[in-house]
Amino acid sequence: MAQTHYEITYIIKPDISEEDKKALVERFDKIIKDNNAEVVDSKDWQKRRLAYGINGYNEGTYHIINVQAADQTAVNEFDRLSKIDDSVLRHMIIKRED
Repeated sequence: MAQTHYEITYIIKPDISEEDKKALVERFDKIIKDNNAEVVDSKDWQKRRLAYGINGYNEGTYHIINVQAADQTAVNEFDRLSKIDDSVLRHMIIKRED
């Protein structure tokens, strides 16, 4: 079955500790892996000022994950859980045409 490439970008609250941020990133990477997808790359982009305030925050840490998956199960689960987690301000999932 053909693999589909996805790019997931999410913004993490700037006021959480480094240990909590690392645990959050590991947890979301594990969600992808546990749903039969491969994490090709997972890295912090940078802390940036937001164009508009989100929940009282004017900046956040952007994190990018590149994923290969046979179906949408992993990205759907990421989408569902990131909406629940208060440490994730926003997220975006893009299907890449490679």
